[in-house]
Amino acid sequence: MKKLVIVALAVAAAACVSESTMRVEANQQFQQMRRQLPISTDPAQRAYIFCVAQSVLRVVEEPYASRAWEIEVFDMPDANAFAMPGGKIGIFSGLLDVAQDQHQLAAVIGHEIAHVTREHQVAQANRGMMTQGAAAVLGASVGMQQEAQALAQVGLTLPFSRQHEREADEVGLIYMAEAGFDPRASITLWKNMEEKSTGPRPPQFLSTHPAPEDRMGKLIAGMSGALDRYNAALARGVRPVCE
Repeated sequence: MKKLVIVALAVAAAACVSESTMRVEANQQFQQMRRQLPISTDPAQRAYIFCVAQSVLRVVEEPYASRAWEIEVFDMPDANAFAMPGGKIGIFSGLLDVAQDQHQLAAVIGHEIAHVTREHQVAQANRGMMTQGAAAVLGASVGMQQEAQALAQVGLTLPFSRQHEREADEVGLIYMAEAGFDPRASITLWKNMEEKSTGPRPPQFLSTHPAPEDRMGKLIAGMSGALDRYNAALARGVRPVCE
């Protein structure tokens, strides 16, 4: 049984998705979203969001800093945002109900950009292949495909996702601070998120995101270093005014 799982993982890992392939796919998906979802036509809203995003992008490292990033604002009520390989950023207008000032918005955007600069989507795509391979062999060997898929998901995909979320929080905190946004706003942001969330949350070990209290605890732990970077940015005259 153990050997079968190892073989499945090895086979799946051989078909790795490259970052360049992900950039092509992401561009296609982003343009499709632009065609199918309503786009915000509020010039003030768009200018505000673009200002915050561009301010954060100025501090990202190469090769990401040199990419031609595209930013779009979708007129959707969801409190959501994303960044995709190749430099695509999408903000749903409903996010502004939760991210209530430029600092809180920068916390979200920094977090999403960090997923790209740390190539989390690429790693997650490859991990997904491993999950499917493991589930296929487990299902064939014990005759319980559904249970095997659930086991592989809990054992592989979800913990990997939580690891990425924590890293994106840490890196995003650095980005926003170096861009001149107050990193303490990240704590307020996640409190707002928690207050506006509805319905019971799954246990942390079955969630792709860390529990809010865990997330805020990690942010607080890294706040001292982030504040040093923030104060250094202010001393250099980095003071974005996007409101």
